[in-house]
Amino acid sequence: MATSAAVLERHTNAITQACARPDSTTLFESTSAHLRQIVRFDGALWFGTDPATLLPTAPVRIEENVEPLPNQCTDYWNREFLVEDVMLYRTLARSTRSAATLYASTDGNPTRSARYRQLLRPRGYGDELRAVFRLGPATWGQVDLFRHRTRSPFTARDVDIVLALAPAIGAALRSLALSTATSPSGDGPGTALYDLAGRLCSVDERAERWLRELAGPHWNGDGSARLMTAVQAVTARARAIAAGRDRGPATSRLRAPSGRWLAVHASCLRDPDGEPTHIAVVIEPAKSAQIAPIIVEAYGLTPREQQITQALARGMSNVEIANQLHLSAHTVRDHLKATFAKVGVSSRGELVAKLFADHYEPQMQAPAAGIVHTEF
Repeated sequence: MATSAAVLERHTNAITQACARPDSTTLFESTSAHLRQIVRFDGALWFGTDPATLLPTAPVRIEENVEPLPNQCTDYWNREFLVEDVMLYRTLARSTRSAATLYASTDGNPTRSARYRQLLRPRGYGDELRAVFRLGPATWGQVDLFRHRTRSPFTARDVDIVLALAPAIGAALRSLALSTATSPSGDGPGTALYDLAGRLCSVDERAERWLRELAGPHWNGDGSARLMTAVQAVTARARAIAAGRDRGPATSRLRAPSGRWLAVHASCLRDPDGEPTHIAVVIEPAKSAQIAPIIVEAYGLTPREQQITQALARGMSNVEIANQLHLSAHTVRDHLKATFAKVGVSSRGELVAKLFADHYEPQMQAPAAGIVHTEF
């Protein structure tokens, strides 16, 4: 049934308002609830995204109305990196149109898609609508919506609604990157070993600590692999790199529910005959050098503004920056003025502090970024 203009406007405004003052613990919950009223769907996967790698990070929300299949989270991400298919997230991120439906992408024949045949159809789903939340060249999130096979496919109007809302959702996710950064801990990295099916084989004490911080006190209970979506995605990327189907790095920056930034790196191990055997995962508090690019990106600085800001952080004067970048000193001043306005500061010292110091102060308030622990 078509949605009336009044209903569409009411729920669109509600989503826009939620995005204007985003809370990572409720953003996807609120957005999904309102979107469901104007774009009907029966299941949804919402992910924040590391813009450097397109790998999922927090927040994450998973809504499913059918029984989960074994190892489906691992299978979902393995398919994303190892199986050629329509509507892959990396394809949408590069496309001029950042949303698409399965039926439209397969000319009404979804069985052409391996994801449909082996993942969606066994779960009772028919059509699928995927979108990425992109601002300029940076992708800050993605969504996967499903309709039961008894329902009619998604329409072009449904896609247009999602596309119209995508910039606001992307901006909200970008702002969360600023509001949740915290001080890196002095604690060192931990290591975990997974088999090729995504099952945890062994873990050291530090990795166990970081996994507990990432996925909660029961991280190693039943279905734990399904709770740690971001870790599963990084291991899948490592497998794809080892198979020559993707290029690195298999790494991502994650926000734990505590608000702390963690860095997760994965690599595929081989036996003496060259056959893949296990995936090693290293988890550690993210270093300032790893977080600085995402913070700078979140402020929406242009590439030139980023270059000047980085030079500024190294203590270079306007004249030195101008000489290095082959610009006039006047042009450097103009870029700095624009950067000050975007970041909300009035001096060089404030700018450096805002970008490279403020976002590493410990947060004493309630957790600012979270993963909704539901089955997938």
